[in-house]
Amino acid sequence: MSEIRFDGRVAVVTGAGGGLGKTYAKLFASRGASVVVNDLGGSTDGTGASKMADECVKEIAEAGGTAVANYDSVATPEGGEGIIQTALDNFGKVDILVNNAGILRDKSFAKLEPENLHIVLDVHLRGAFYVTQPAFKVMKENNYGRIVFTASGAGIFGNFGQSNYGAAKMGLVGLSNVLAVEGAKNNIKCNAIAPVAKTRLTMDLLGDLADALDPEYVTPLVAYLCSEACELSHEIFDVGGGRYSRIFVGMTEGWTTPVAEPPAPEDIAANLEQIRSTDEYVIPSSVAGEMKATMEALKARGDS
Repeated sequence: MSEIRFDGRVAVVTGAGGGLGKTYAKLFASRGASVVVNDLGGSTDGTGASKMADECVKEIAEAGGTAVANYDSVATPEGGEGIIQTALDNFGKVDILVNNAGILRDKSFAKLEPENLHIVLDVHLRGAFYVTQPAFKVMKENNYGRIVFTASGAGIFGNFGQSNYGAAKMGLVGLSNVLAVEGAKNNIKCNAIAPVAKTRLTMDLLGDLADALDPEYVTPLVAYLCSEACELSHEIFDVGGGRYSRIFVGMTEGWTTPVAEPPAPEDIAANLEQIRSTDEYVIPSSVAGEMKATMEALKARGDS
């Protein structure tokens, strides 16, 4: 297989001053990309600011690569526009976007204050929207793009004390899915990852497992998903410690009421086993797949 490279490509990585984002930025640059290293430089809870991005840019330059720093916050429309404008001003386009910036404000649901919901949604979900929208427009004009969203098992599967984070991360799966559909005709591939890695955000959460979860294990998957070689879109991948797997949302064959009238609650209870059975399932590529399954079920029942 030929080497995966990014010569002539422009990559934007948010939250790239350290952790996962820094590994992505350095790999893209080492394989020929021009990189915008974005990082507000705040603490893990989103407060404060510094120029963390400068160190990453310095390391890239010392290794012979090309990169510029950007310090805008992803959490505002102006910040998102500014990040992409940095790519346009310096390199003339954007081909790759990795939405990696994130913070934590963990608390059990009953104790979660509204402000700790708002800021997590602002950085993770709204932030990805604000950065991706201007990038998506450029990608459409150029008929090429690769976008990766950073989801989390906390949203896909659930985790105690992370209702705000989990909601934001699952929202990114929905955003990725929609953009995969909207971007298809312009060769824009959108995928999501659920990484498990040792970073500033997770070090205290992972305990003894942290040392086995080097961020470098995640980087090869992200690089592939952002490459010309990648034809995948509309997918989610679980990654950590050298393990790579697909996560998917499937729809079971289910049960269809045999008559054209709403069933009783007791009918639902009586047919739960068939409703929940995963023996037969499909993975819809859009809401059209859901509608198709409904239409086929009605047709099989004898409805027009």
